[in-house]
Order: sequence, then structure tokens, then C-alpha cells
Amino acid sequence: KEAGCGLSAPLGAALLGIVLWLDITATVTFFDTTPTGRILNRFSSDLYCVDDSLPFILNIFLANMYGNAPGLGQQEQRLSGANLCCAPARFELENQLRLEQNQRCLFASNTWDPRLQSAVFSLVSLSCYQDPVSFPASNILSYAFVLAGLVGLALSYALSVTNLLSGLISSFTLTETMMVSVERTEEYTTDIPTEPQDKLVQVAADWPSQGLVEFQQVVLAYRAGLPNALDGVSFTVYPGEKVGIVGRTGSGKSTLFLALFRMLELKSGRILLDGVDSQMVGLEELRSRLAIIPQDPFLFSGSIRENLDPQGKRTDAELHEVLTPAGGLDSELGERGKSLSLGQRQLVCLARALLTQVLCIDEATASVDQKTDQLLQQTIRQRFADKTVLTIAHRLNTILDSDRVLVMQAGKVAELDSPTRLSQKDGSLFQRLLHSGQQ
Repeated sequence: KEAGCGLSAPLGAALLGIVLWLDITATVTFFDTTPTGRILNRFSSDLYCVDDSLPFILNIFLANMYGNAPGLGQQEQRLSGANLCCAPARFELENQLRLEQNQRCLFASNTWDPRLQSAVFSLVSLSCYQDPVSFPASNILSYAFVLAGLVGLALSYALSVTNLLSGLISSFTLTETMMVSVERTEEYTTDIPTEPQDKLVQVAADWPSQGLVEFQQVVLAYRAGLPNALDGVSFTVYPGEKVGIVGRTGSGKSTLFLALFRMLELKSGRILLDGVDSQMVGLEELRSRLAIIPQDPFLFSGSIRENLDPQGKRTDAELHEVLTPAGGLDSELGERGKSLSLGQRQLVCLARALLTQVLCIDEATASVDQKTDQLLQQTIRQRFADKTVLTIAHRLNTILDSDRVLVMQAGKVAELDSPTRLSQKDGSLFQRLLHSGQQ
């Protein structure tokens, strides 16, 4: 049991650390195709089985298998890692020899015990048959006593062997069943597709300081075998430019942001930020230099300071500079910002985004009322005047004052021009979207 307990703690901790790291770095495709319940089961039921249940039943199985065998002490050393880390080949050979020696003794004992009993019984019967007259009664009683003792001993051995075999089979079955949890956990340490963690170039501390965004023949698919979600997309967003992105459902609007943040890797093409290929920059650094405001605002439980600067890299002066729409730095927001209204939560997300040069807005005003929408749009125009802003529009009137409008269709750039020119161009997709009032 001590060996099993010594094994479970480091093994469970190692598996937990590996699984946590791989789940954190796993691709978006993995989470899209894997049910949440399955992931939670790996961290709860399977890891509990590896840490607690498996060592307990493994101890029982080893005790039933080896008993007082000479290899039992060696198995304890193996589980504690005394010899395995030094000479695994020598240890394996030594274990096989000791186990073989033990099994030979058990086999000889189990084989000759019934034969010995049968021989004694035959001798007694033969003696009585050959000389039934001269055979003394005392001898018969003596032999009968010896025979009865041997029979009793044989029966007691037979019952104990039956119990041992039953326990061995039961513990072996349970051990094999629980090893499935180890296999499942091990699968999450080897077979999970992970995001690339390479960092091939070192960028400046204020990168991207200009906010120049270039898509060059970008091709992207969500998974192998699926059609391209982006098919040869090329366009340039200049520093400080405000670009609205429109298109019908499935045209590839949100996929542009997924490609920009490298949530999905490109099949071909490049995305440049201030002339630097985003695929050459480390993921953590890339995503920390961009900002996105999703349709449903996300806030952490804690203060405004912790939500504006979760990593604690900004000074109080920088935080106060962007805090005008949001409130005081030490104001508590409650659990995931529940103390604020939906519009106020969006304002906090806007304040957080002010600390970056490139902002992506994914239908951030789709779930708020018209008045709150106007407030958010006014805040964006005033506070992001010198920043590059890409906006996926839910309401077309919110991007009519943009510098340009990018119209997506079937994963390609269909139109890219100023809203005024596109709305006045006969037969343009943007004009039809305006007239239909939908995307």
C-alpha cells in the first residue's frame, strides 16, 4: 500500500500538469469537436481514479499475485522508483527470474499435494487388502488418523486456493477496468492538437504602434476536409482607419478575426501587422497586442483594475487615462461583472481595448438597446479616433460613417470602398444589403 500511495501522488500530479497544459494550448478545433462533459470527466472522474482508486486496487492485485513471493519487495522498489530510473533492463530481468522461481515453487506445491495424498491413501488401502487378518487395529487407527489429517489439510488448501484465485481474478478485472482512466488521461497528453508555441521574431514593446493590417492571399479552413472559410482574401487597413465588415451569414466575417488572432492556422497566405508576419510572433504576445470586443462582454470577477490590466503590466496613470467611461479603479464588479448593466460591461471592455492600437469589434452592440448602442458608438468614435478599428456590423447604420466598408461573400472580398460610393453604386452588394435591411 505504501508503494501504491508513493506512486499515486507524483503520477497524478504529473498527469494533471500535462493535461492542464495541453488543454490550455489546445486548438479551437479541439474544443469545437469535443463535448465539454468529456473534458470535465478527464479532470474529475478519471484523475480521481488514477490518484485514489487505482493505487488501492493495484495493491490488492499485487498482494494476490505475489503473496509473500521474493519479488514483492522488488515490486515495492519499482513503484517507488528506486531501481527503475537507474537500470530498467536489469530490473525487468531480475523481476522475471524472481517471479519464475516463485511460480515454480507454487506449481510444485499445488501439483504434488494431491498426488501425495492419493499415494498415502493407496498405501493404506493396499496394506489393509494384503493382510487384513494380521494388520493390527492400532495401525489401522493410526493410518486412518494420518489420512484424515491429510484430507483435512488438502481441503483447507483447496478452499484457500479457490478464494485466492477468486480474489486475484476480481482484483485483476478491477485493475484492468481502472487502467482505462489512465489510457484516457494519457490520450489527452499525446493526441490533443495544440497551437504552435514558437516565437521566431522579437517585436518592439509598443508593436503594432501604427496599426497597419494587411491580408495577403489568406486561405483558411476550419478543419481538414471542409471547404475554405476564407479563399484568397487580400486587403489592407491603413493606420488609424475605420473599416466596417458586412456580409450575409457564413460569408466569412468572423473568420477574419479568427485568422487575425490565430485562433485557426492559415493554409496559405500571410497576415502582416506593421509589416511583421503574425505567424512569426508568439501567440501570447500577438493576442496581448490586439483587442476584441465580442457580442457578449466578458469580465473577470474582481475590480476594474484587474479587468483592465489582468497581467498588471500597466501603470495607474495609463489606466486612469482610459477610465473615464467606466468608473473608479478599485470599484468591484461582482462575479463576472454582474453588478453592471450590459451596456456598462461593454464600456469596461471598451476601456480595456483602449490600451491597444488595433481593435476588433464583433457585433458588440447587437444585444443592447438603441440608446446604449448610440452611447457605445459615440464612445468608439471619440476614444478610438487615432486607432485602427475593424467592425463587424449588425446594424448597417453603425458603420455608415466608417472610412471604408469591406463586403464579404463566400469567403472572398466582394467589395471594398467608402460607404457612400458603395451605396450609390447600382447593383452593389452593399446597396442590396442596405435595401434589404439584413445581412
